[in-house]
Amino acid sequence: MKVLANDGISQSGIDALEKGGFEVITTTVAQEQLINYINEKDITVLLVRSATTVRKDLIDACPGLKIIGRGGVGMDNIDVEYAREKGLSVINTPAASSHSVAELVFGHFYGLARFLHNSNRDMPLEGDQNFKGLKKAYAKGTELKGKTLGVLGFGRIGQATAKVALGAGMKVVAFDPFLEKANLELEFFDGQTVNFEIETISKEEVLKQADFISLHVPAQDNYVIDEAEFNIMKDGVIIANAARGGVVNEVALVKALESGKVSRAALDVFEKEPKPEIQLLMNPALSLTPHTGAATNEAQDRIGTELAEQIISILG
Repeated sequence: MKVLANDGISQSGIDALEKGGFEVITTTVAQEQLINYINEKDITVLLVRSATTVRKDLIDACPGLKIIGRGGVGMDNIDVEYAREKGLSVINTPAASSHSVAELVFGHFYGLARFLHNSNRDMPLEGDQNFKGLKKAYAKGTELKGKTLGVLGFGRIGQATAKVALGAGMKVVAFDPFLEKANLELEFFDGQTVNFEIETISKEEVLKQADFISLHVPAQDNYVIDEAEFNIMKDGVIIANAARGGVVNEVALVKALESGKVSRAALDVFEKEPKPEIQLLMNPALSLTPHTGAATNEAQDRIGTELAEQIISILG
């Protein structure tokens, strides 16, 4: 049986699939040519990330497909329910990239807390001429230790982010409409573990208490953070969105940055991806990455291996 990994797959995933008796094709096929390619090559499994979409037309036109797999968490580029109604298995890897996203969030938080996103721009331009001026400009950093992290969405990625926060000495408060509490186990290099039980509280309380806020919610119809939510927050809060574009109202965010309600913010995802608004790209209070939350070598290895295990268990 043939597997088309149209948006790529790690070597560990290829090795596991080939060991399980599958032929793995890593050719990237253009979206408009995908239906013909799948049928001509007799593809049984289609694996995608975020670049390829799998809609009803493809599902209807490719009767030989048995599995659609998404390397990652969100499956908004796949018509999941329709595929399952047609008898296809739809799989993803929700746990594989959790820690990678959590580390990216904290990369942003540490950078924002100490103005690294600005000083890394300014030092090459004027570090030799204005060293003392830059030192003064960026001398009012803040520490994360002892501060409160508010997590909106306390699933796998939210919990992974909370673990990093706890390791950094932060207090964690969390909101999740589907979860009352979670037990977090922190694992250390020498085999020791420490357990924390976090009980979720209301969204309003999280917004009131948090010095730092991180969003880990799925794509939805309405903004999770809009003008009303910004008004509840502490003055000078720092926010990160590495979840989905459209869960934060970017216009309201810019206003909150201008007023000082939000001191600085990080965005890994955007409402108008892959062409973010220019006022975001040029805003000095924003730390920006191009949707790379899950993009670590370790996460890609885990994604490939997990997909392979699921495919083999379904078709093996």
